[in-house]
Amino acid sequence: MSASNGRRPPLTAERRYGASKGARKDGGAPKAKARATPAAKPRRGAARAPRPAPRGPLGFAAAMVRGLMRFVLRVVWGVGWRVAMVLALVIGLGVAYYAAQLPAVTDLVDGRARGSVTLLDRDGATFAWRGDQFGGMVTADTISPHLRNAVVATEDRRFWWHPGVDPQGVASAIRINLSEGRGPLSGNGGSTITQQTAKLLCLGKPFDPEVWKNETEYEADCRRTTLWRKVQEAVYAMAMEARYTKEEILTIYLNRAYLGAGTRGFEAASQRYFGKPAGQVNPAEAAMLAGLLKAPTTYAPTNNLARSQDRARVIVGLMEQQGYLSAPEAQDARANPATLSATAQQDQGGYFADWVMDTGPEFFTRDTTEDVVIRTTLDPRIQTAAETALLRVFEERVSPGSEAQAAIVVMSADGAVRAMVGGRNVTASGAFNRATQALRQTGSAFKPFIYAAALDLGMQPFDLVDDSPLTMNIPGSGPWSPENYDRRYDGMVTLTEALAESRNIPAVKISEQAGRENVRTVASMFGIDSDLAAGPALALGVSESTLLEMTGAYAGILNGGSSVTPYGLVELRLKGDDTPLMGTGGGIGERVITRDAAEKLTWMMSRVVAEGTGGRAQIDGWEVAGKTGTTQGARDAWFVGFAGDYVAGVWMGYDDNRPLSGVTGGGLPATIWRETMVRVLEGQPVKPLPMRVPEPAPADTIAGAASQDVSPSRGQASDPETDRLLREMLGAPQGTAPAPTQAPAQRDREGLILDVLTNILGGAGN
Repeated sequence: MSASNGRRPPLTAERRYGASKGARKDGGAPKAKARATPAAKPRRGAARAPRPAPRGPLGFAAAMVRGLMRFVLRVVWGVGWRVAMVLALVIGLGVAYYAAQLPAVTDLVDGRARGSVTLLDRDGATFAWRGDQFGGMVTADTISPHLRNAVVATEDRRFWWHPGVDPQGVASAIRINLSEGRGPLSGNGGSTITQQTAKLLCLGKPFDPEVWKNETEYEADCRRTTLWRKVQEAVYAMAMEARYTKEEILTIYLNRAYLGAGTRGFEAASQRYFGKPAGQVNPAEAAMLAGLLKAPTTYAPTNNLARSQDRARVIVGLMEQQGYLSAPEAQDARANPATLSATAQQDQGGYFADWVMDTGPEFFTRDTTEDVVIRTTLDPRIQTAAETALLRVFEERVSPGSEAQAAIVVMSADGAVRAMVGGRNVTASGAFNRATQALRQTGSAFKPFIYAAALDLGMQPFDLVDDSPLTMNIPGSGPWSPENYDRRYDGMVTLTEALAESRNIPAVKISEQAGRENVRTVASMFGIDSDLAAGPALALGVSESTLLEMTGAYAGILNGGSSVTPYGLVELRLKGDDTPLMGTGGGIGERVITRDAAEKLTWMMSRVVAEGTGGRAQIDGWEVAGKTGTTQGARDAWFVGFAGDYVAGVWMGYDDNRPLSGVTGGGLPATIWRETMVRVLEGQPVKPLPMRVPEPAPADTIAGAASQDVSPSRGQASDPETDRLLREMLGAPQGTAPAPTQAPAQRDREGLILDVLTNILGGAGN
């Protein structure tokens, strides 16, 4: 049965399961089978059907972990971006604050808290520097391009485009430090040039003497490496990038960096090491200067040139890698490494420079805040002669393990010091100076002042004195019996022979006869300022003095009997100022003894070298005068003498006052003296010494017989027995008292001698 419209109603099965694939919905015959089409691919990004939830406890735990992580990430993101915004705001405020505080570039290039001292020799050439040297402002444009490139290649290859902080460099430094077992902030710092400049500026805090004890402590505080300090430096560096150009930042860095040997800035370093401006250095020199930034003292070429050249080769390699040098230029720099200038190579006069600094006004030397230039008396040729002589003698004649020391002073007759060596380390600076600081007993080197007093009082070089055993009763001490060095006694000798052979007994007798106070006065006026012994042992050189004092005192004999004050400073002025602030502080002073006495004494001292204990000091073709000295126990050995226009002194001994082994003043000290003076006098016209050969005296003339200046007897009467004993002690002719027919002058002379000797035995002057 069909529906009224003629269509077959759907069957129940069709309604439940749908019409068969081939049946038409309208009940007509099925159509032909259509060609199958592939299913469409799902669109990218289209939602995928959710996977069925995993079953079991593991699946549940995994779902919990994923959920927790999603929650943490949402919290971190929600908090992190807010914290980042706050940090960015804080950093921005810090950058703005520091940037507002930064002064002009020209106010930052010279940050020294103290000034410098440049020392010039007698010819005006620089030989030493003290304090912090600043050679003047340079800029990134005025220095050599090689130097600018070397600094950037070495310290901060990305300097020209980072914002003050280089995250890549910091990360690399931390990785290297950790890989080498150090802390993340120890060793490589990854700091940019801008950050290093911030450190040099100490974050804008200037040196304050009320906060820091000294500049060293201040700089140590500025160099502290802590996390908070690094953060501050980073902020300050970004402020500098905001305030200055890259060229200006590099300019500050180039002027403030410490580069060893007391130099601040590349201009001072270039002048110090190469003797040329920083704008003229070549690639090899630029590499050496840039290499100093890592460790200025270690790599300073004045300390170790080879090590500095090795470091420079590394810098040349970096410059080549980064395109600043071509391969041929780099090869040339390696093949021809930088060397020191002639002035820097000399490295001499350190002891002399220290002495000048100590003797000059403190506010213009040791504690100067100004840049000072001091012209001195130093003669580099003579300084080299002294250093070479000392080193040669110790190398050839002293055992290698010996700890003995020596010192040398050479000066002109007016006290101008021409050379000074304060120890075996001739290049030392800031070391103990044995020429000026060591107080040592003078021994027989003191004897010329005894004879100077005696000659000034009228005694003569050929007067006789008895070299025989002597015992003196010293009040408060008891008997005192001096001895000659060789424990031998020669009887009657002339004053000249006694000095030439350095006899102790005659020296004591002459000192007592001339008067100890007179001897003390003469020695003091000649410049021996140390405390002089009050007793008769004064004549044996038990008093202490420095080599500088002794050499200056001998200079007074050479110049004809006038005192001198040794000096090294000729002129002091501020750098850039032609007007001196002070001049020479020494020179010839008042007369001490007569010229006649000085010239006779010089002749007597020439006999010391020609015939006596100073024979090793002889120089062919030159007149030489001097005196040896060896103290008790051979703890000190001296030779001081003069030839031509110069007087030189040599001391030798141990710092701990141990006895020398087999050394006397006539030995190694005289040898060192000769080696020095041979070099000093080389090429100089021969000049005779200002000495007067005395006329021979009668064979029986007793020392002091012609003197009218000895101490009076103070009315003390003498008796015949005392007169006899005194005559016997001095070796005077024995016999009865002078006959009335004797000449008055002869009677007065003999009576005066007896009066003086009576005073001596009675303890006068003790």
